[in-house]
Amino acid sequence: MTASTSDIEKAAGVLRVGGLVGLPTETVYGLGANAEDPAAVSRIFRVKGRPPSHPLIVHIGGVELLEDWVQEVPATARLLAERLWPGPLTLVLRRGRRVPLEATGGLETVAVRVPDHPVALALLAVFGGGVTAPSANRFGSVSPTTADDVRAELGGAVDFVLDGGRCEVGVESTIVDATGEIPAVLRPGGVTREDLEAVLRFPLAVPSTSPIPVPGQHPSHYAPRARVVLVEPEKVVAEAELAQELGHRVGVFVPAAFAGVEVKAQAVVQVPGSMAAFAWGLYGFLRELDQKGCDLIVASLPAEEGLGLAIANRLRRAAGPRSTV
Repeated sequence: MTASTSDIEKAAGVLRVGGLVGLPTETVYGLGANAEDPAAVSRIFRVKGRPPSHPLIVHIGGVELLEDWVQEVPATARLLAERLWPGPLTLVLRRGRRVPLEATGGLETVAVRVPDHPVALALLAVFGGGVTAPSANRFGSVSPTTADDVRAELGGAVDFVLDGGRCEVGVESTIVDATGEIPAVLRPGGVTREDLEAVLRFPLAVPSTSPIPVPGQHPSHYAPRARVVLVEPEKVVAEAELAQELGHRVGVFVPAAFAGVEVKAQAVVQVPGSMAAFAWGLYGFLRELDQKGCDLIVASLPAEEGLGLAIANRLRRAAGPRSTV
């Protein structure tokens, strides 16, 4: 925890007067506003360039506060909250009266979570309310995992940035529709399918289909300036070198299985063997390749289990509809 008590109190004051705060969570940095202030919430959409129909996540300070923000808490939702909060899990439930429609994209459901970061929890305690906080970046671009990322991305559009160090998880929360008896995973993230199944004691399909819009489901999302293309792991090196020969400035994610292989490219990222380490570094890697002037990034998808599922989801979204060469 690097933010001082005075910084946290200042951030709470900014929220109380309708300002925007860049705040750390364990997943990524969020762009926070008072969840009960429609004007402040609407400002988030303007700053990000985010469509107003895309709902935001309301961050609260503890599981005991959940009923203050939703109409009801089904047994399955309560079980997940009690076992996995604080943590990178967002539950979609029926909207309570405290939540303005501006925060839900006009829906009668609201996405809620308790972040697992000491600075975020301290801010929520001092502020005394809920904070809507999508990722602190322009809509569709790479999510920030450091305070410097927030400043570089949004500059003076943010009234205050709390520095809580680098985010420990590195990818966004898992979003679960918990409005019914059988939960549906709408977005894979920092809580894995295996984590959820261990709590629920039955298998889940991930991701599930649902009419409920959720963050990160735009056809192109989490995207760097460079175009991202996805190929099979054994083809990454050859495709990267061919693209470099054709005149592209290529950044390449070399799979862990090919560690030590030399690649002729503008910039090379060696993918960690640990999925936790890969998730932690993913957005930083994408930003690094942009900073090195790459116009094309060649990567492959990890095995879609554990955090590999969330990483694969983010890479597919970064690649957009044109995901292969």
